[in-house]
Amino acid sequence: MAAAREHWGSRFGFIMAAAGSAVGLGNIWKFPYETGANGGGAFLLLYLLFIVIFGASLILAEMVLGRASGRNPVGAFRLLGGGAWPGVGYLGVFTGFVILSFYIVIAGWTVAYMGFMLDGSLMSSTPEEIGAQFGGFISGGVTPVVLAGLFMAATVAVVLGGIGKGIERASKLLMPVLFLLLLVLIARAVSLPGAGEGIRFFLVPDWSKVTGATVTSAIGQAFFSLSLGMGALITYGSYLPKSTPMPGSAAIIVGLDTMVAVLAGFMILPAVFAYSLDPAAGPGLTFVTLPVVFSQMPAGTVFGFVFFALLFVAALTSAVSLLEVVVTYLVDETPLTRRQAALGAGLVCFGLGVPSSLSQGAVDIQVFGMDFLSAAAALTDLLLPIGGLLTALFVGWKLGPKALALVTDEGRQAFPLAHVWLFILRFVAPIGIAYVLISGLI
Repeated sequence: MAAAREHWGSRFGFIMAAAGSAVGLGNIWKFPYETGANGGGAFLLLYLLFIVIFGASLILAEMVLGRASGRNPVGAFRLLGGGAWPGVGYLGVFTGFVILSFYIVIAGWTVAYMGFMLDGSLMSSTPEEIGAQFGGFISGGVTPVVLAGLFMAATVAVVLGGIGKGIERASKLLMPVLFLLLLVLIARAVSLPGAGEGIRFFLVPDWSKVTGATVTSAIGQAFFSLSLGMGALITYGSYLPKSTPMPGSAAIIVGLDTMVAVLAGFMILPAVFAYSLDPAAGPGLTFVTLPVVFSQMPAGTVFGFVFFALLFVAALTSAVSLLEVVVTYLVDETPLTRRQAALGAGLVCFGLGVPSSLSQGAVDIQVFGMDFLSAAAALTDLLLPIGGLLTALFVGWKLGPKALALVTDEGRQAFPLAHVWLFILRFVAPIGIAYVLISGLI
């Protein structure tokens, strides 16, 4: 099976797909509200620092495991490490599957909001009114579940096409569209009267706002936004030809992902400040606060539709990578064909997403005192850094010097920072990740 493994058609196609995996709701939905809730510029600088220290090193580590093994996350750890190490791969597959199950629910909300913007039903001037409408919608039962199912179907359709005709082709189309939509919305946001205050909030650090929770949030955001710890980059890396230079590709992927997060800040925070709304509104910033902005903005229905279309595109590229992790595992490890694996995994994942959707008000479904969706999200917030920690330890210590040979293709590809990269994986990343885990459990 390994000999017949499909490869990316081009380096550009791989980078677009990998960037699409990283660029998702974590960048456009979560990053702006985390920035707003953690003091603006100080959080931005911490986030950028942790992206450089942890993010780039771990993305490259996952790519190395994928290309060296040509296998799914479980197969990669089995082939390169043996013993109990395949458990890290199983953890990644499981984590990605759980994330996808509630990801499709939130993505379904973006589809609904595109319609709400077009029909004008969200044109209200108060967060309270839109908050009530949002609460009524997500607790409606049938409609959110149907939209989650439709989004899952779109994700399956892309994955069914395989690497070249499905994921690569879709990524080459969707990622340029995403950047175009971002630029249109930024141009509108920064030109609003009063937007300058939001720009200053975003760029000028106020270190008095920084606490231990701020640091924890910044590291956690770096993990979530780069799709680390769930095997996505191991999976995508397994389809890389040996000739692809990995350090440069990893740097571009990290750069594109970070650029989208920063652009999302420029898109959302100036607009929020322009209308004197609360940037620390939390998860409701996107689905409650921003519709108020659009309702007061000239041509707001158009820009609102474009914004939620942007969210949809970002969610789709990430969802495709999450499903591909599971599908690649099933194709590599079982007799299932890609078609059988994609349809079966998609159906099971949708089934797991149903209680996440219904728990938002339609049915009282609680786990450990949280609604089902929040419990699933909390579980993955714990599993992602565990997966990242174990990956760093595996590449840094289990592979050790062998990792240097793998990342440079036995010295045929230059990587001047190879020893720095290995040092980060051995010492810096584990300490930082352990801090996040301990902080989250205390």
